[in-house]
Amino acid sequence: MEKKNVELEFERVAKRVAFITILQNALLSVFKLIAGVVAHSNAMISDAIHSASDVFSTIIVLIGVKLASKESDKEHPYGHERLECVAAIVLAMVLLVTGIEIGKQAVKDIVAGSYSTLQVPGTLALVAAIVSIVVKEIMYWYTRYNAKIIDSSALMADAWHHRSDALSSVGALIGIGGAMLGYPVMDSIASLVIFVFIAKAAYDIFKDAVDKMVDHSCDEKTEDALRKCVLSHSEVKDIDLLQTRIFGNKIYVDVEIQVDGTYMLQESHRIAEEVHESIEKNFPKVKHIMVHVNPAKE
Repeated sequence: MEKKNVELEFERVAKRVAFITILQNALLSVFKLIAGVVAHSNAMISDAIHSASDVFSTIIVLIGVKLASKESDKEHPYGHERLECVAAIVLAMVLLVTGIEIGKQAVKDIVAGSYSTLQVPGTLALVAAIVSIVVKEIMYWYTRYNAKIIDSSALMADAWHHRSDALSSVGALIGIGGAMLGYPVMDSIASLVIFVFIAKAAYDIFKDAVDKMVDHSCDEKTEDALRKCVLSHSEVKDIDLLQTRIFGNKIYVDVEIQVDGTYMLQESHRIAEEVHESIEKNFPKVKHIMVHVNPAKE
């Protein structure tokens, strides 16, 4: 029952954050696009496209979270948590493609070299960049906070998407400011910097999702805590094996413990059950535990 409540909370928080993110990105992208067109800033138009892609990416995250929250069934006895990682990978691909398109246009403008024909951005583009930096940084911290609460890789990926947008807006701000000071090419250079930030964010999201897809083990701190938890049982003599693997946003644990070799099967089973319950109680992220009992070595 407790695990069911955790899953419901996971979905509820993810939906709330996704709704706020979609609304914010839709409004911000429209504002930045208008500012970019009116103020003749390619960097701001590129930044608007980046924000617009956030709307699509958040929808991907929402779908991934919904699928990952499905209960285990006959075809998927271990659950659907990895589908959230798939959503994060798709998000990384969307980010990368968006960044490449922005980068290609920036390179074309720089290589063309006809800077005298480039229009100097207006003040509205500068204002839009500042507003974008503030809003996206707030959204980064808000989304990151909630992602940590429910331990969602897809939501954390969306948080970094917000941060990449904030950083790209910093690049846009510098580029627009430089262009207004008499260096029009700075606007195109800013677009190129935006591409670098987007590509870096895409790589980080992709790497984290792949790690969770290939049964990556937990960090040493978590494994040490698990080991202490098991050894805290008075009748556990030692641990022969402790293996962990990350499955989506959950953890699977396999542990082999040593108990007194003279114990009857029923006693050994009781100890294994108590170890199992202790891990389950102290580590909410652990979804599955396999406890194997070995006779203590002489």
